[in-house]
Amino acid sequence: MKTDCQKDPMEVIGRAKGYSHKELIQNLPRHNKFSLHLITQIKKIPDVVFRNSGTPFAKKVNRMMREINTETYRAKQFTRTEINNRGVLYGVVLLKHRVIDRILNYFHERWPECIICLYNENDKKTSLINEEGKIQEIELPLNDIVNQVSKDRPIIPYFKDIQFSSKQIFETLYSSQFISERENKNFFKKMIPDKCFNLPGMKGGVEKHFRNKRINDYL
Repeated sequence: MKTDCQKDPMEVIGRAKGYSHKELIQNLPRHNKFSLHLITQIKKIPDVVFRNSGTPFAKKVNRMMREINTETYRAKQFTRTEINNRGVLYGVVLLKHRVIDRILNYFHERWPECIICLYNENDKKTSLINEEGKIQEIELPLNDIVNQVSKDRPIIPYFKDIQFSSKQIFETLYSSQFISERENKNFFKKMIPDKCFNLPGMKGGVEKHFRNKRINDYL
C-alpha cells in the first residue's frame, strides 16, 4: 500500500475538471476547430494529465470540450419552439459546433410523437428528426421543411387544442418571476447569462422587452 509520500502527485481524486481520453476522443470531433492532429497528440499524453488540466495543451482541449457542452446546454435551455396541429415542432438555433444531433435528440425524448425541425442560423441548414429517431439534414429554409413535412401528416386533435403560443407561455413565466418580493438576482444571473440574449429564440423573446429591462438591470 502506498503511503502519502509515495502517492502519485498527478493522481485524480474524485472527478477533476478535465476529461478522460475516452471522452475527448469521442466528443472533441464536434468542435468547429477540431483536427485529427489533436487526437494524435492526445493519445501520446497520459489520461491523468487531461483529468487534471496539467499542461497548457490539456487546458486547451478541456476548454474546447467545455465550449461544446456549454453550447449544447444553452441550446437545450433557450431554444424557443412552436408546434403546429400536425405535430411538427420547429425552431431556430445558432450552433457553431457539431451538436445539432444532441439538441434534436433532447426534443425527441420530450416529444417522441412529433417530428422536430431545427434551422441552424450558422450553417443555414435545417435538420429534422422523425418519430423513429432518424435524423436528416436538408439545405432548405425552415418554413419550407415544416410545410413539406406537415402536408403528409393528419391533424392531431391534441395539438390542435393547444391554446398558448410559446410567447404567451414565457410572458406568463416572467410575470411570475419579476414580482419584486420574489426577486432572486443571483438565480436570474446564473440561469440567463448575457450571451444567451444573442441566441435566436432570445433576440425577439419576451425577456428583451419585459418591463423594458434585462436580467442585469436588477443587479
